[in-house]
Amino acid sequence: MAKIFIGPAGTGGAELENFKKLKQAGVDGVELEFTYGIWLTKEQAEKIKELNKTLGLRLSIHAPYFINLNSEDAKKVGASRSRILKSLEVAKYVGANFVVFHPGFYLKSSKEDTYNKIKEQLGKLKKEAQEKNLDFHILAPETTGKATAFGDLDETLKLSKELGCSICVDFAHLKARYNGNIDYPSIIKKLKDSGLKKIHAHFSGIEYTSKGERKHLITQEKDIKELFSYLNELNMEISIINESPQPLEDAIKMKKLLGGM
Repeated sequence: MAKIFIGPAGTGGAELENFKKLKQAGVDGVELEFTYGIWLTKEQAEKIKELNKTLGLRLSIHAPYFINLNSEDAKKVGASRSRILKSLEVAKYVGANFVVFHPGFYLKSSKEDTYNKIKEQLGKLKKEAQEKNLDFHILAPETTGKATAFGDLDETLKLSKELGCSICVDFAHLKARYNGNIDYPSIIKKLKDSGLKKIHAHFSGIEYTSKGERKHLITQEKDIKELFSYLNELNMEISIINESPQPLEDAIKMKKLLGGM
């Protein structure tokens, strides 16, 4: 049976009181969102890490959205690697267990060529991380919600196997990517076969069109129960971050439903 930990996306800022409130709310962790840039300083991160020795929250980081390792512009690729590397650096200071990121877009490339280029860039990043004594293994490429974006489950699992990084399975994204046809049995089988002992995940309600994800929605109870019914088949540790418009409220809802199963 899976060991599941649940928390919200977003802390409300770097103030220590925000982390104390999350602990008081009863969630297991939280994801620091660097959506539009890395806003946490080394000093702030170290204070949070010290406080968290008492709180015991599971911390993760979402790297900035401005990342495309398959860009035709070499400067944009270099800047993308830098943003990921900086996120790994902050993760070390704050004590985060995962650094989530969106690898890139297919653009005019084939899926195979895109994979090879992203793998090559992550290989360079791995060397850069090792030179800075940063943990590359916590890097978690995320499954994406649009067919134009690199990141189906097979691609992320292949990167994990070949490079030694982790993964982030965004179940809402996978639902949107395939127009609502999320194949849980296939997903669970692939995760079982991956050999991974722990994974990071995202979940929420999702609005989508024929082109994929449109926006996150409030998480419905029936969808939470369906997810848990499949995840319990996995013998691994799973941290789940809720990304709904009300992430803390929905994370608490998920915690209560998990406790009642």
